[in-house]
Amino acid sequence: MSALIQTLAMAGAALAAVLGAIVLAGRGARMLRLAQPAAGRRLVMGEALALDRTRRLQLVSCDGRELLLLIGSSSEQVVGWLPLPSAGTSGTIL
Repeated sequence: MSALIQTLAMAGAALAAVLGAIVLAGRGARMLRLAQPAAGRRLVMGEALALDRTRRLQLVSCDGRELLLLIGSSSEQVVGWLPLPSAGTSGTIL
């Protein structure tokens, strides 16, 4: 009986280690911008900035345009559409 419990505990620990490695690899790929959205997707969640414990700014891309959202615990607001970068600019907003 003891050998069975020890085998199950080892199998559970191995499963937890593999799942942990998968989660860490996914987060690392997102942080290094290696994970790209699938081709043909119209809606992509971009960067997020936490303002406080309940509110954050979320950048959403839709059909090549970017939208800034203020997301809170009880309501969401559209801050505005960001202007499209023209051909002569670098695309940064000051």
